[in-house]
Amino acid sequence: MHGIDRRIKPMLTPANVHLSGEVEEAIATREPVVALESSIITHGLPHPANAETALRIERLVRDSGAIPATIALIEGKLRAGLSQDEIGKLAASRTALKASTRDLASLMVAGMTAGTTVAATMFIAAKANIKLFATGGIGGVHRDAEKTFDISADLAELARTPVAVVSAGAKSILDIGRTIELLETLGVPVIGYRTREFPAFFSRKSGRGIDHSFESIDEVAQVICQHWAIGSGGGLLIANPVPEMHALDGEAIEAAIEQALKDGTQDGISQKDVTPYLLARIVEITGGKSVRTNIELISHNAQVAAHIAVAYEKLMRSKR
Repeated sequence: MHGIDRRIKPMLTPANVHLSGEVEEAIATREPVVALESSIITHGLPHPANAETALRIERLVRDSGAIPATIALIEGKLRAGLSQDEIGKLAASRTALKASTRDLASLMVAGMTAGTTVAATMFIAAKANIKLFATGGIGGVHRDAEKTFDISADLAELARTPVAVVSAGAKSILDIGRTIELLETLGVPVIGYRTREFPAFFSRKSGRGIDHSFESIDEVAQVICQHWAIGSGGGLLIANPVPEMHALDGEAIEAAIEQALKDGTQDGISQKDVTPYLLARIVEITGGKSVRTNIELISHNAQVAAHIAVAYEKLMRSKR
């Protein structure tokens, strides 16, 4: 039904997002689609694990009944749906940038290639009318933000952009307590999927509770539908903990984070370079364990997002 030729011939939507043929057809026929970010390819994982993981995630989405739409900025064009060759080239690139929403227009004019952050991926997904998005962990309020004012644009994007984001909570390097508080202030619903505790990316527990938790995919899909049906225009965060067998010990990962933060300060790392630096340093400190956990949690999130997308589209069809 979805041939390779169609997948690699982008179609231009009115929102200036180039869709692959497969993604365009899926959206037009209201099949379930899951957006996937590309900053994990360009900045989140080392080569060749980045390409292998991106392709693995796409397979998992397909196996779970949905169409994957990896999102990136390729030579100045907003893209939703990449070919295997394009993913391979993006993964091998040493010049690809990292783009948040505010960077997109400038990079488009300059004809640049970039991996998209959670915020930029949400923005592009919404323009393409893709409702579900799977990522590893969202950005949030950084530690010592009262001094640096370093707060991820992901939170503001969640507040204004109608996309449901499935993640393993917020990245462990952040101040999770303050991130949760700011999500509440911004009116972003946080829905626990089979958890009553906000997950901490590498580990399942943060010590912070979640007000609303559901045990079934169908219930989560119903919450998403209801959220938008009542006129709430923003997104939702679906908190999905890393599988227990792949989780890292909370105390051990906290010690690694503290060391990475100290090293980052000494090396003068700041702004958008902080997160990729810290994650790379944690890989070194944990002897690669954090990479394996990162791969497993994004894979799990992709599967859950695909199941939710299937349930969401089924529910929407029943209402038409």
